[in-house]
Amino acid sequence: MLEFYQAYTDYLGLMDLTAELLKQVAIDATGGTEVDYQGTRIDFGALRKFTMREAVIEFWNHGDRPTHEQVKDPAWLKQHSGKSTPGEALADIFERVVESQLIQPTIIYDYPVEVSPLSKNKPDEPEMVERFEIYVAGMEIGNAYTELNDPQEQRRRFDFQLGMREKGNEEAHQMDEDYIRALSYGMPPTGGEGIGIDRLTMILTNSRSIRDVILFPLLRPEGTIGLADQLRALDRI
Repeated sequence: MLEFYQAYTDYLGLMDLTAELLKQVAIDATGGTEVDYQGTRIDFGALRKFTMREAVIEFWNHGDRPTHEQVKDPAWLKQHSGKSTPGEALADIFERVVESQLIQPTIIYDYPVEVSPLSKNKPDEPEMVERFEIYVAGMEIGNAYTELNDPQEQRRRFDFQLGMREKGNEEAHQMDEDYIRALSYGMPPTGGEGIGIDRLTMILTNSRSIRDVILFPLLRPEGTIGLADQLRALDRI
């Protein structure tokens, strides 16, 4: 995993950095921006960008393509997802409908606040945040956002996440008092990003399975879990 922060930038700056980073890594690893992955030509020199709402519209495959107004409409979102809030419903629809279709390198940006507790709100759309994820070959390989640096807002976000956990959402974030205290001392405008080196390596080396590019299944202490069970678990990643 590669994780880093950059002070005095935001998610737009990280988008530009990510595009250049992926392009250069492909060139350094393979000699060019295009690589073959499991029979599909992947071009790291042509990174596409969609907001999450735009992606749902662009890749919709369940009848007539929705309009932008529909994708913003809580009633339409509830019709197509069983999630309790509009933001959760939008993210759910995106994951079910869009993710598997994102074969070429693609940035999906502007996420709902409900699924992004550490990201800064968009000034003109407070229900959305300045966050993006990177997808290649139907897999997420990276996550980045403008860091939320307001401790009071961060506490409100964590409280909301606790409410989501009480309703049964096991992926909701827990309260982090240490993090809130650190923010209260001060944090400059910052962008943060994480990239999954294992999945990126899979694509650049045309490896079918994640266990072909990482060694950790062979390094666990004896007796903790059988190797066969580890390999079966990796096949589900």
